[in-house]
Amino acid sequence: MRQVILDTETTGLSHATGDRIIEIGCVEMIGRKLTERTFHYYINPERDIDAGAYAVHGLSREFLSDKPIFANIVEELIEFVDGAEVVIHNAPFDLGFLDSEFALLKRPTFRGLASKVTDTLIDARQMFPGKRNSLDALCERFSISNQHRTLHGALLDAQLLAEVYVAMTRGQEDLSIDLIDYTVGTDASGQIKALPSSFKLLKANTEDCQLHEIILAEIAKASKKDSVWSPLSTAVTSN
Repeated sequence: MRQVILDTETTGLSHATGDRIIEIGCVEMIGRKLTERTFHYYINPERDIDAGAYAVHGLSREFLSDKPIFANIVEELIEFVDGAEVVIHNAPFDLGFLDSEFALLKRPTFRGLASKVTDTLIDARQMFPGKRNSLDALCERFSISNQHRTLHGALLDAQLLAEVYVAMTRGQEDLSIDLIDYTVGTDASGQIKALPSSFKLLKANTEDCQLHEIILAEIAKASKKDSVWSPLSTAVTSN
């Protein structure tokens, strides 16, 4: 599966009032692993930049004055994105600007290039309701270092979002425990090897079981319903 993680920076907050894209950054993932392919351009918006937007990304009109206009990078962007699943944090914002840029060039919508669009902000809100779910907050939540991120930058943010996306969607892919190799195997004669003698089986004594029951009772009282371990506990202690 090919995915493109994308981010943009803009002159302001509303493409409907003429704001434009000034930076676009994309990284490619195949099979949930980053490749070395990236797409990154600063873009001359041919207009002023709002003070509030400048405070976020630090990109001035002077810096962007010698950069290509969007029309000059659009073909390369299409080639990079076409057919991939596109992953964006707060997708309506970026897609609105991209579709606006494509419309100015009388082209079909940008979102039509993607096989699917995944909005990690929507996913994060479902996973962590009531929590802060900005990119910075998610980096902190998943222990992803963003100390080098003093200002917003499209390529850097796309790279961080790729790490966040993998962390958000990582599940247990099998039932094996791979921290320690407990494989028994066979010896030279084909006989199954015995487990090492260092393994010890420790059984709970009566006091342990009583303490366990007390903890379960406290959990049941606090949650106002029986603990999911109660049936198992009853079965074990009755033997």
